[in-house]
Formats: sequence, C-alpha cells, structure tokens
Amino acid sequence: MHLITGGAGFISVELTGRLLMAGESVLCVDNLSRGRLELLEPYLGHPRFAFREVDCGDYDALSRAVADRHGTEPFTDAWHLAANSDIPAGVADPRVDLNDTFMTTFSLLRVMKDMGVASCRFASSSAIYGDLGDKRLDEDAGPLHPVSNYGAMKLASEAQIRAAVEAFLPRADIFRFPNVVGVPATHGVILDFVRRLKNDPSRLVVLGDGTQRKIYLHVTELVDAMLCIAHAAKHRYNVFNIGPDDEGVTVRFIAEAVCNRVAPGAEIVYGNGRHGWIGDVPTFAYTNARLRGLGWTPTLTSATAIAKAVDEIARQEGFA
Repeated sequence: MHLITGGAGFISVELTGRLLMAGESVLCVDNLSRGRLELLEPYLGHPRFAFREVDCGDYDALSRAVADRHGTEPFTDAWHLAANSDIPAGVADPRVDLNDTFMTTFSLLRVMKDMGVASCRFASSSAIYGDLGDKRLDEDAGPLHPVSNYGAMKLASEAQIRAAVEAFLPRADIFRFPNVVGVPATHGVILDFVRRLKNDPSRLVVLGDGTQRKIYLHVTELVDAMLCIAHAAKHRYNVFNIGPDDEGVTVRFIAEAVCNRVAPGAEIVYGNGRHGWIGDVPTFAYTNARLRGLGWTPTLTSATAIAKAVDEIARQEGFA
C-alpha cells in the first residue's frame, strides 16, 4: 500500500495512475486547500484506491485518517508531496509554509514511525539551493541559502528526513524537483499566462523583464524519474536532482509560446528587473549526472516540455 500526501495535486494524480496501473494500492490524503478532488475522479471507486481529506500538518488527524487502511493493508511507502505551492503566499504569511510544507513532513514522519512504514519519498525542490547565479547545480552544490520561506521549509524537511533515517527510518529518497509542467494544471506560469490571455487576448503583462531562465520538466517524465529512483537507487538515503541537463528557457520564450498558441496578436508587456516576485530565483539549471547513473534521462528538453505543456494547458482551458 502506498500513501501519497498532497494527493489531490497534479503530480500526485499522475503518480497515482502509474501506481494503480502497476497493480499497487494507493491512499491519497490532502487538505484540499490547493489540491482539487475532481482531479482524482478517474480513480474514485477503484477497488485499490481511497481518498481522505485531512490536514497533513496535524499529526493526530493524519494518524486517524490512515490508521484504518494501515490496519487492513500496511503501508510500505509514503510519497510526501504535500506542500504549499504558492511561494508569494508564503512570503505574505510564513505560517503557510511552516504548516503546509514543514509540519506536514514532521507529522508524516511521526506517523511513519508509529506504523513502521519503511520508505519515505520526498518531493523537495530546486528552491533549497537559493540563488547561486549561473552555477549548474549538482546535488552537492552549496552553500544552501534558500531565498523563500518555501525553499527554507523544503530544506528543513530534508534535514528532518535525514535525521529520521539516522534514528528509525529504513529508507528515504529526496527528489529535488525543477519547474514541472503538464496537465491537469492547477498553477504555474503557463496556466497563469493562458488565463490572463483568456480574460484579455490583446495584452499579456509579465512580471520581470522576461530574461529569467529556468529548466522545465514534463510531469510524465518527472514521475518516470521518481519511480526509477525508487526502484534503482541503492542507498538508505538518496538525493537526486530531477530535470533536463540543458540551459533552460526564458520567461520571454514561454510568454511568446503561449501567445502564439492562444492569442497570436497579443502585446507582451514586460516589467523591470529579473525577479518576478520576492523569493524568485531568476536563473537555475541542473546537472543530472547522478540520475543518468541510474540509466534514466528525460526525452524532452526544457523547450519541448514547454511546447507540449502549452498545447495541453490551452486545451484544458478551452482553446481548440
């Protein structure tokens, strides 16, 4: 049995489908503050799937929510994807990231210890590195100076999981995500641009000057990599950057791709400076040599992942 926290998010939906297809049983838990239950509709009623609405940052509530399933079919793996996905919201109110990003980790680890769950697979982030400029990031890059509450709580969660491995946890995999795109989209730059143009097809206002450059990975390939690491990594504690080994694409590239797809005549209006918001890291790229060592590389570059996601999200939002 697999437990997925943040189970009503778009990455979790892809992961749930893959696990069910492989014959596994899945329990998703989510407080539905940002996740959407309708994304899980294809699986509701499936004999090997269940959903519980619960605040994963509340140890007592989480323990109660999963105890009955664990009693009939014990959990072997916990996939921890619960987190605040709105970085500006965490800047405005740091309690958001404390509860939704860190306390979900702290509470889950307590539940795992109680129930003897063997493996924790954690969705971390490139945000833990902070702003290291044009340095290509490997898993040992540092010093780590996150510039957002989101990044700080992801880094704190990594530390808490590492301590749990020392104390009681048999296995942990840390997945450091890049920017992830695809459907069903619930947030992100592409969805934001598409919806802005849906409201006003004549003009797209972009935060920052458009030169911000980052790597992007399609959600289907992200889940491929997560499953590969879960099956092939050999150590008790494993840390992997997941992403393409390219230079990434600019916000200008994305804005133009979205306009070309949904509003070809739109004027694009850029702001000033490279930071889109407080806590934004304007440039980052990974080296994925460690992941290649397991025999996995993405088939899509950042540019082709964006192109695929732009078309998918346009269709999701009603564009033919």
